[in-house]
Amino acid sequence: MATTAPVHPVDEVPPVRQLTAFGLQHVLAMYAGAVAVPLIVGGAMKLPPADLAYLITADLLVCGIATLIQCVGFWRFGVRLPIMQGCTFAAVSPMVLIGTTGGGLPAIYGSVIVAGLAIVLLAPVFGRLLRFFPPLVTGTVILVIGLSLLPVAGNWAAGGVGSKDFGEPKNLALAAFVLAVVLGVQRFAPVFLSRIAVLIGIAVGLAVAVPFGFTDFGGVGDADWLGISTPFHFGAPTFEASAIVSMLVVALVTMTETTGDLIAVGEMTGRKVEPRSLSDGLRADGLSTVLGGVFNTFPYTAYAQNVGLVGMTRVRSRWVVATAGGILVLLGLLPKLGAVVAAIPAPVLGGAGLVMFGTVAASGLRTLARVDFQDNHNLTVVAVSVAVGMLPVGVPTVYEKFPDWFQTIMNSGISAGCLTAIALNLVFNHLPAKGGSTPRTATPPTGGGDRAEAA
Repeated sequence: MATTAPVHPVDEVPPVRQLTAFGLQHVLAMYAGAVAVPLIVGGAMKLPPADLAYLITADLLVCGIATLIQCVGFWRFGVRLPIMQGCTFAAVSPMVLIGTTGGGLPAIYGSVIVAGLAIVLLAPVFGRLLRFFPPLVTGTVILVIGLSLLPVAGNWAAGGVGSKDFGEPKNLALAAFVLAVVLGVQRFAPVFLSRIAVLIGIAVGLAVAVPFGFTDFGGVGDADWLGISTPFHFGAPTFEASAIVSMLVVALVTMTETTGDLIAVGEMTGRKVEPRSLSDGLRADGLSTVLGGVFNTFPYTAYAQNVGLVGMTRVRSRWVVATAGGILVLLGLLPKLGAVVAAIPAPVLGGAGLVMFGTVAASGLRTLARVDFQDNHNLTVVAVSVAVGMLPVGVPTVYEKFPDWFQTIMNSGISAGCLTAIALNLVFNHLPAKGGSTPRTATPPTGGGDRAEAA
Protein backbone atom coordinates (compact mmCIF):
# COMPACT_ATOMS: atom_id res chain seq x y z
CA MET A 1 0.00 0.00 0.00
CA ALA A 2 1.51 3.31 -1.10
CA THR A 3 2.25 5.84 1.62
CA THR A 4 2.41 9.58 1.09
CA ALA A 5 5.48 11.44 2.21
CA PRO A 6 4.86 13.69 5.22
CA VAL A 7 4.43 17.37 4.41
CA HIS A 8 7.08 19.67 5.87
CA PRO A 9 5.57 22.25 8.27
CA VAL A 10 6.76 25.01 5.91
CA ASP A 11 4.54 23.60 3.13
CA GLU A 12 1.47 22.86 5.25
CA VAL A 13 -1.71 24.78 4.39
CA PRO A 14 -3.71 25.56 7.55
CA PRO A 15 -7.51 25.97 7.43
CA VAL A 16 -8.77 29.24 5.97
CA ARG A 17 -9.77 30.60 9.39
CA GLN A 18 -6.26 30.12 10.71
CA LEU A 19 -4.65 31.39 7.51
CA THR A 20 -6.55 34.66 7.84
CA ALA A 21 -5.81 35.15 11.54
CA PHE A 22 -2.13 34.24 11.29
CA GLY A 23 -1.72 36.30 8.11
CA LEU A 24 -3.33 39.39 9.64
CA GLN A 25 -1.01 39.01 12.63
CA HIS A 26 2.00 39.21 10.31
CA VAL A 27 0.58 42.30 8.59
CA LEU A 28 0.08 44.11 11.89
CA ALA A 29 3.62 43.21 12.97
CA MET A 30 5.20 44.89 9.95
CA TYR A 31 2.69 47.59 8.95
CA ALA A 32 4.26 50.47 10.88
CA GLY A 33 7.69 49.73 9.45
CA ALA A 34 6.30 49.31 5.95
CA VAL A 35 4.66 52.74 5.80
CA ALA A 36 7.49 54.52 7.65
CA VAL A 37 9.86 54.59 4.67
CA PRO A 38 7.49 56.39 2.23
CA LEU A 39 6.45 58.74 5.05
CA ILE A 40 10.06 59.66 5.86
CA VAL A 41 11.19 60.06 2.24
CA GLY A 42 8.04 61.88 1.14
CA GLY A 43 8.10 64.11 4.20
CA ALA A 44 11.75 65.07 3.60
CA MET A 45 10.89 65.98 0.01
CA LYS A 46 7.88 68.02 1.24
CA LEU A 47 5.44 66.15 -0.99
CA PRO A 48 1.75 67.14 -0.74
CA PRO A 49 -0.56 64.86 1.28
CA ALA A 50 -2.10 63.33 -1.85
CA ASP A 51 1.34 62.22 -3.10
CA LEU A 52 2.23 60.86 0.34
CA ALA A 53 -0.95 58.80 0.39
CA TYR A 54 -0.11 57.53 -3.11
CA LEU A 55 3.38 56.47 -2.00
CA ILE A 56 1.93 54.53 0.94
CA THR A 57 -0.69 52.64 -1.10
CA ALA A 58 1.91 51.85 -3.78
CA ASP A 59 4.27 50.59 -1.09
CA LEU A 60 1.66 48.30 0.47
CA LEU A 61 0.73 46.90 -2.95
CA VAL A 62 4.32 46.05 -3.86
CA CYS A 63 5.00 44.76 -0.31
CA GLY A 64 2.24 42.24 -0.89
CA ILE A 65 3.45 41.26 -4.36
CA ALA A 66 7.04 40.95 -3.10
CA THR A 67 5.91 38.73 -0.21
CA LEU A 68 3.98 36.46 -2.56
CA ILE A 69 7.02 36.14 -4.84
CA GLN A 70 9.24 35.24 -1.87
CA CYS A 71 6.84 32.75 -0.22
CA VAL A 72 5.14 31.10 -3.20
CA GLY A 73 7.97 31.51 -5.70
CA PHE A 74 8.23 30.77 -9.39
CA TRP A 75 11.13 29.30 -11.35
CA ARG A 76 14.32 30.57 -9.60
CA PHE A 77 12.65 33.44 -7.76
CA GLY A 78 11.62 33.06 -4.11
CA VAL A 79 13.12 31.21 -1.14
CA ARG A 80 9.74 29.55 -0.41
CA LEU A 81 9.95 30.18 3.33
CA PRO A 82 7.66 32.30 5.59
CA ILE A 83 9.37 35.62 4.80
CA MET A 84 7.62 39.01 4.79
CA GLN A 85 8.99 41.66 2.46
CA GLY A 86 9.06 45.40 3.08
CA CYS A 87 10.91 48.60 2.24
CA THR A 88 14.44 48.64 3.61
CA PHE A 89 15.46 51.40 6.00
CA ALA A 90 19.03 51.17 4.71
CA ALA A 91 17.92 53.12 1.62
CA VAL A 92 16.23 56.00 3.48
CA SER A 93 19.22 58.35 3.84
CA PRO A 94 20.50 57.90 0.25
CA MET A 95 16.98 58.35 -1.16
CA VAL A 96 16.37 61.50 0.86
CA LEU A 97 19.69 62.88 -0.39
CA ILE A 98 18.87 62.00 -4.02
CA GLY A 99 15.34 63.35 -3.78
CA THR A 100 16.23 66.67 -2.12
CA THR A 101 19.30 67.61 -4.19
CA GLY A 102 17.55 68.10 -7.49
CA GLY A 103 17.02 64.54 -8.72
CA GLY A 104 13.56 64.12 -7.27
CA LEU A 105 11.53 60.92 -7.35
CA PRO A 106 12.48 60.04 -10.99
CA ALA A 107 16.18 59.88 -10.02
CA ILE A 108 15.31 57.74 -6.97
CA TYR A 109 13.33 55.32 -9.10
CA GLY A 110 16.04 55.10 -11.75
CA SER A 111 18.63 54.16 -9.14
CA VAL A 112 16.22 51.68 -7.49
CA ILE A 113 15.63 49.88 -10.80
CA VAL A 114 19.38 49.56 -11.44
CA ALA A 115 19.96 48.33 -7.87
CA GLY A 116 17.25 45.69 -8.29
CA LEU A 117 18.81 44.41 -11.51
CA ALA A 118 22.21 44.29 -9.77
CA ILE A 119 20.76 42.18 -6.94
CA VAL A 120 19.31 39.71 -9.46
CA LEU A 121 22.72 39.38 -11.14
CA LEU A 122 24.68 39.13 -7.87
CA ALA A 123 22.32 36.62 -6.20
CA PRO A 124 24.26 33.49 -7.36
CA VAL A 125 27.51 35.02 -6.04
CA PHE A 126 25.98 35.54 -2.59
CA GLY A 127 24.55 32.02 -2.73
CA ARG A 128 28.06 30.59 -2.96
CA LEU A 129 29.05 32.56 0.15
CA LEU A 130 26.72 30.52 2.36
CA ARG A 131 29.64 28.39 3.56
CA PHE A 132 30.91 31.47 5.39
CA PHE A 133 27.76 31.44 7.58
CA PRO A 134 28.33 28.60 10.08
CA PRO A 135 26.37 28.55 13.38
CA LEU A 136 29.00 30.83 14.95
CA VAL A 137 28.23 33.54 12.39
CA THR A 138 24.51 32.89 11.92
CA GLY A 139 23.83 32.82 15.66
CA THR A 140 25.69 36.10 16.10
CA VAL A 141 23.84 37.73 13.20
CA ILE A 142 20.42 36.57 14.46
CA LEU A 143 21.28 37.89 17.92
CA VAL A 144 22.30 41.27 16.45
CA ILE A 145 19.09 41.41 14.38
CA GLY A 146 16.97 40.96 17.50
CA LEU A 147 18.94 43.41 19.61
CA SER A 148 18.96 46.08 16.89
CA LEU A 149 15.17 45.86 16.59
CA LEU A 150 14.48 46.35 20.31
CA PRO A 151 14.92 50.16 20.17
CA VAL A 152 12.21 50.19 17.48
CA ALA A 153 9.82 48.50 19.90
CA GLY A 154 10.96 50.88 22.64
CA ASN A 155 10.18 53.94 20.51
CA TRP A 156 6.76 52.53 19.67
CA ALA A 157 6.04 51.82 23.34
CA ALA A 158 6.94 55.41 24.24
CA GLY A 159 4.47 56.78 21.69
CA GLY A 160 6.40 56.78 18.42
CA VAL A 161 9.32 58.96 17.37
CA GLY A 162 8.24 62.58 16.97
CA SER A 163 4.99 62.27 18.90
CA LYS A 164 4.11 65.13 21.25
CA ASP A 165 3.54 62.82 24.21
CA PHE A 166 6.63 60.67 23.64
CA GLY A 167 7.62 58.91 26.87
CA GLU A 168 4.41 59.71 28.74
CA PRO A 169 3.62 57.10 31.42
CA LYS A 170 0.24 56.42 29.81
CA ASN A 171 1.96 55.26 26.61
CA LEU A 172 4.27 52.90 28.44
CA ALA A 173 1.34 51.67 30.56
CA LEU A 174 -0.62 50.79 27.41
CA ALA A 175 2.41 49.00 25.94
CA ALA A 176 2.89 47.08 29.20
CA PHE A 177 -0.80 46.13 29.19
CA VAL A 178 -0.53 44.78 25.63
CA LEU A 179 2.64 42.89 26.59
CA ALA A 180 0.81 41.34 29.55
CA VAL A 181 -2.11 40.30 27.34
CA VAL A 182 0.22 38.70 24.77
CA LEU A 183 2.08 36.77 27.47
CA GLY A 184 -1.13 35.77 29.24
CA VAL A 185 -2.71 34.43 26.04
CA GLN A 186 0.49 32.63 25.09
CA ARG A 187 0.73 30.96 28.49
CA PHE A 188 -2.87 30.14 29.41
CA ALA A 189 -4.99 30.09 26.21
CA PRO A 190 -5.62 27.02 24.02
CA VAL A 191 -3.00 26.23 21.39
CA PHE A 192 -4.68 28.00 18.47
CA LEU A 193 -5.30 31.18 20.46
CA SER A 194 -1.76 31.13 21.85
CA ARG A 195 -0.45 31.18 18.29
CA ILE A 196 -2.32 34.41 17.58
CA ALA A 197 -1.34 35.96 20.90
CA VAL A 198 0.12 39.03 19.16
CA LEU A 199 -3.07 39.58 17.15
CA ILE A 200 -5.21 39.24 20.30
CA GLY A 201 -2.90 41.59 22.21
CA ILE A 202 -3.14 44.22 19.49
CA ALA A 203 -6.93 43.87 19.24
CA VAL A 204 -7.42 44.15 23.02
CA GLY A 205 -4.92 47.03 23.18
CA LEU A 206 -6.78 48.87 20.42
CA ALA A 207 -10.11 48.32 22.20
CA VAL A 208 -8.63 49.92 25.34
CA ALA A 209 -6.82 52.68 23.42
CA VAL A 210 -9.88 54.12 21.65
CA PRO A 211 -11.96 55.17 24.72
CA PHE A 212 -8.84 56.59 26.40
CA GLY A 213 -8.15 58.86 23.43
CA PHE A 214 -4.98 57.23 22.13
CA THR A 215 -6.31 57.20 18.59
CA ASP A 216 -9.32 57.92 16.45
CA PHE A 217 -10.60 56.66 13.15
CA GLY A 218 -11.20 60.08 11.59
CA GLY A 219 -8.75 59.35 8.77
CA VAL A 220 -10.76 56.32 7.70
CA GLY A 221 -13.63 58.44 6.44
CA ASP A 222 -11.30 60.63 4.40
CA ALA A 223 -9.55 57.71 2.68
CA ASP A 224 -10.60 56.56 -0.79
CA TRP A 225 -12.21 53.18 -1.32
CA LEU A 226 -10.10 52.30 -4.35
CA GLY A 227 -6.56 53.30 -5.29
CA ILE A 228 -4.50 51.73 -8.06
CA SER A 229 -0.78 52.43 -8.47
CA THR A 230 0.19 52.95 -12.11
CA PRO A 231 3.76 52.56 -13.43
CA PHE A 232 5.92 55.70 -13.42
CA HIS A 233 3.18 57.83 -11.85
CA PHE A 234 5.73 60.56 -10.99
CA GLY A 235 7.38 60.56 -14.41
CA ALA A 236 9.86 58.46 -16.35
CA PRO A 237 12.90 57.39 -14.29
CA THR A 238 16.19 59.20 -14.75
CA PHE A 239 19.55 57.51 -14.32
CA GLU A 240 22.13 59.65 -12.52
CA ALA A 241 25.54 58.13 -11.83
CA SER A 242 25.90 59.37 -8.23
CA ALA A 243 22.40 58.17 -7.31
CA ILE A 244 23.04 54.75 -8.87
CA VAL A 245 26.35 54.30 -7.02
CA SER A 246 24.80 55.09 -3.64
CA MET A 247 21.90 52.73 -4.31
CA LEU A 248 24.27 49.93 -5.33
CA VAL A 249 25.91 50.25 -1.91
CA VAL A 250 22.43 49.94 -0.39
CA ALA A 251 21.88 46.82 -2.51
CA LEU A 252 24.95 45.14 -0.97
CA VAL A 253 23.76 46.06 2.53
CA THR A 254 20.23 44.71 1.95
CA MET A 255 21.61 41.49 0.46
CA THR A 256 23.70 40.99 3.60
CA GLU A 257 20.70 41.68 5.85
CA THR A 258 18.40 39.45 3.83
CA THR A 259 20.95 36.62 3.97
CA GLY A 260 20.88 36.83 7.77
CA ASP A 261 17.07 36.88 7.86
CA LEU A 262 16.72 33.92 5.48
CA ILE A 263 19.19 31.85 7.49
CA ALA A 264 17.35 32.79 10.70
CA VAL A 265 13.99 31.64 9.33
CA GLY A 266 15.61 28.48 7.98
CA GLU A 267 16.87 27.73 11.50
CA MET A 268 13.45 28.41 13.06
CA THR A 269 11.45 26.35 10.58
CA GLY A 270 13.78 23.37 10.31
CA ARG A 271 14.35 23.88 6.58
CA LYS A 272 17.98 24.87 6.22
CA VAL A 273 18.78 27.50 3.62
CA GLU A 274 21.09 26.07 0.95
CA PRO A 275 23.18 28.04 -1.59
CA ARG A 276 20.56 27.61 -4.31
CA SER A 277 17.61 28.63 -2.12
CA LEU A 278 19.57 31.62 -0.80
CA SER A 279 20.21 32.73 -4.38
CA ASP A 280 16.51 32.31 -5.17
CA GLY A 281 15.55 34.41 -2.15
CA LEU A 282 17.96 37.20 -3.06
CA ARG A 283 16.82 37.06 -6.67
CA ALA A 284 13.26 37.63 -5.45
CA ASP A 285 14.53 40.66 -3.52
CA GLY A 286 16.02 42.04 -6.72
CA LEU A 287 12.85 41.49 -8.75
CA SER A 288 10.75 43.14 -6.02
CA THR A 289 13.12 46.11 -5.97
CA VAL A 290 12.77 46.51 -9.75
CA LEU A 291 8.98 46.41 -9.34
CA GLY A 292 9.37 49.05 -6.62
CA GLY A 293 11.14 51.38 -9.03
CA VAL A 294 8.45 50.84 -11.67
CA PHE A 295 5.44 51.18 -9.35
CA ASN A 296 6.58 54.31 -7.48
CA THR A 297 8.06 52.81 -4.34
CA PHE A 298 11.44 51.73 -2.97
CA PRO A 299 13.94 48.83 -2.47
CA TYR A 300 12.64 45.69 -0.75
CA THR A 301 14.14 43.26 1.71
CA ALA A 302 13.11 40.56 4.18
CA TYR A 303 11.54 42.02 7.33
CA ALA A 304 13.21 40.97 10.56
CA GLN A 305 10.08 41.93 12.55
CA ASN A 306 8.28 38.94 11.14
CA VAL A 307 11.21 36.61 11.71
CA GLY A 308 10.54 37.07 15.42
CA LEU A 309 6.85 36.34 14.94
CA VAL A 310 7.65 33.02 13.24
CA GLY A 311 9.89 32.06 16.15
CA MET A 312 7.39 33.17 18.78
CA THR A 313 4.26 31.54 17.36
CA ARG A 314 6.03 28.45 15.93
CA VAL A 315 3.69 28.72 12.92
CA ARG A 316 6.06 27.75 10.12
CA SER A 317 3.77 27.60 7.08
CA ARG A 318 4.85 29.82 4.19
CA TRP A 319 1.23 29.95 3.10
CA VAL A 320 0.38 31.93 6.23
CA VAL A 321 2.83 34.65 5.16
CA ALA A 322 1.60 34.37 1.56
CA THR A 323 -1.87 35.13 2.94
CA ALA A 324 -0.37 38.18 4.67
CA GLY A 325 0.98 39.21 1.26
CA GLY A 326 -2.52 38.94 -0.18
CA ILE A 327 -3.87 41.13 2.64
CA LEU A 328 -1.19 43.74 1.86
CA VAL A 329 -2.24 43.74 -1.80
CA LEU A 330 -5.83 44.43 -0.67
CA LEU A 331 -4.62 47.24 1.61
CA GLY A 332 -2.72 48.71 -1.34
CA LEU A 333 -5.80 48.59 -3.55
CA LEU A 334 -8.25 49.69 -0.83
CA PRO A 335 -6.81 52.72 1.00
CA LYS A 336 -9.75 52.79 3.42
CA LEU A 337 -8.69 49.43 4.85
CA GLY A 338 -5.15 50.71 5.13
CA ALA A 339 -6.41 53.70 7.10
CA VAL A 340 -8.08 51.36 9.61
CA VAL A 341 -4.80 49.53 10.23
CA ALA A 342 -2.92 52.84 10.39
CA ALA A 343 -5.15 53.95 13.27
CA ILE A 344 -3.51 51.43 15.63
CA PRO A 345 -1.51 53.55 18.14
CA ALA A 346 2.25 53.07 18.43
CA PRO A 347 2.23 51.90 22.10
CA VAL A 348 0.02 48.95 21.17
CA LEU A 349 2.55 47.88 18.54
CA GLY A 350 5.37 48.50 21.01
CA GLY A 351 4.00 46.06 23.57
CA ALA A 352 3.74 43.32 20.95
CA GLY A 353 7.09 44.26 19.40
CA LEU A 354 8.99 43.70 22.64
CA VAL A 355 8.00 40.03 22.58
CA MET A 356 8.63 39.50 18.87
CA PHE A 357 11.99 41.22 18.67
CA GLY A 358 13.19 39.66 21.89
CA THR A 359 12.30 36.29 20.38
CA VAL A 360 14.67 36.96 17.48
CA ALA A 361 17.53 37.68 19.89
CA ALA A 362 16.70 34.57 21.91
CA SER A 363 16.76 32.49 18.70
CA GLY A 364 20.28 33.74 18.07
CA LEU A 365 21.30 32.59 21.54
CA ARG A 366 19.77 29.19 20.83
CA THR A 367 21.88 28.86 17.69
CA LEU A 368 25.00 29.95 19.56
CA ALA A 369 24.31 27.25 22.16
CA ARG A 370 25.43 24.71 19.53
CA VAL A 371 28.81 26.41 19.15
CA ASP A 372 31.94 25.12 20.87
CA PHE A 373 33.47 27.90 23.00
CA GLN A 374 36.17 25.76 24.64
CA ASP A 375 39.86 26.38 23.84
CA ASN A 376 39.21 28.65 20.85
CA HIS A 377 38.47 32.28 19.96
CA ASN A 378 34.77 31.90 19.20
CA LEU A 379 33.75 33.94 22.24
CA THR A 380 35.87 36.83 20.93
CA VAL A 381 34.17 36.58 17.53
CA VAL A 382 30.73 36.85 19.12
CA ALA A 383 31.71 39.60 21.58
CA VAL A 384 33.30 41.94 19.04
CA SER A 385 30.65 41.32 16.36
CA VAL A 386 27.79 42.12 18.76
CA ALA A 387 29.66 45.20 20.00
CA VAL A 388 30.22 46.53 16.46
CA GLY A 389 26.62 45.73 15.50
CA MET A 390 25.22 47.53 18.54
CA LEU A 391 27.43 50.61 18.18
CA PRO A 392 25.25 52.46 15.62
CA VAL A 393 22.12 51.35 17.51
CA GLY A 394 23.31 52.81 20.80
CA VAL A 395 25.10 55.84 19.29
CA PRO A 396 23.26 56.69 16.03
CA THR A 397 25.60 59.61 15.20
CA VAL A 398 28.84 57.67 15.69
CA TYR A 399 29.65 57.57 11.95
CA GLU A 400 28.22 60.92 10.86
CA LYS A 401 31.69 62.30 9.98
CA PHE A 402 32.40 59.40 7.62
CA PRO A 403 31.67 59.24 3.86
CA ASP A 404 28.10 58.46 2.80
CA TRP A 405 28.94 54.98 1.46
CA PHE A 406 30.55 54.06 4.79
CA GLN A 407 27.55 55.33 6.75
CA THR A 408 25.18 53.33 4.54
CA ILE A 409 27.01 50.11 5.44
CA MET A 410 27.94 50.70 9.07
CA ASN A 411 24.83 52.58 10.25
CA SER A 412 22.95 49.31 9.82
CA GLY A 413 23.74 47.31 12.93
CA ILE A 414 22.76 44.13 11.10
CA SER A 415 25.18 44.57 8.19
CA ALA A 416 27.94 45.89 10.48
CA GLY A 417 27.61 42.93 12.84
CA CYS A 418 27.32 40.42 9.99
CA LEU A 419 30.41 41.65 8.15
CA THR A 420 32.38 41.72 11.40
CA ALA A 421 31.35 38.17 12.30
CA ILE A 422 32.32 36.85 8.87
CA ALA A 423 35.69 38.63 8.93
CA LEU A 424 36.59 37.56 12.47
CA ASN A 425 35.55 33.98 11.82
CA LEU A 426 37.91 33.90 8.85
CA VAL A 427 40.74 35.47 10.87
CA PHE A 428 40.44 33.22 13.91
CA ASN A 429 39.23 29.95 12.38
CA HIS A 430 40.79 29.88 8.91
CA LEU A 431 44.07 31.73 8.77
CA PRO A 432 47.14 29.69 9.80
CA ALA A 433 47.91 29.95 13.50
CA LYS A 434 51.18 31.21 14.90
CA GLY A 435 54.13 29.31 13.54
CA GLY A 436 52.27 28.39 10.37
CA SER A 437 50.21 25.55 11.85
CA THR A 438 46.56 25.14 11.05
CA PRO A 439 44.31 26.60 13.75
CA ARG A 440 42.10 24.32 15.78
CA THR A 441 39.06 23.96 13.54
CA ALA A 442 35.85 25.26 15.03
CA THR A 443 33.85 22.43 13.54
CA PRO A 444 33.02 20.04 16.34
CA PRO A 445 29.96 17.80 15.96
CA THR A 446 27.93 20.41 17.84
CA GLY A 447 28.48 22.99 15.12
CA GLY A 448 31.19 25.35 16.28
CA GLY A 449 32.96 27.77 14.00
CA ASP A 450 32.99 26.95 10.30
CA ARG A 451 32.03 23.86 8.36
CA ALA A 452 34.89 21.54 7.48
CA GLU A 453 34.68 22.21 3.77
CA ALA A 454 35.01 25.95 4.42
CA ALA A 455 38.27 25.54 6.32
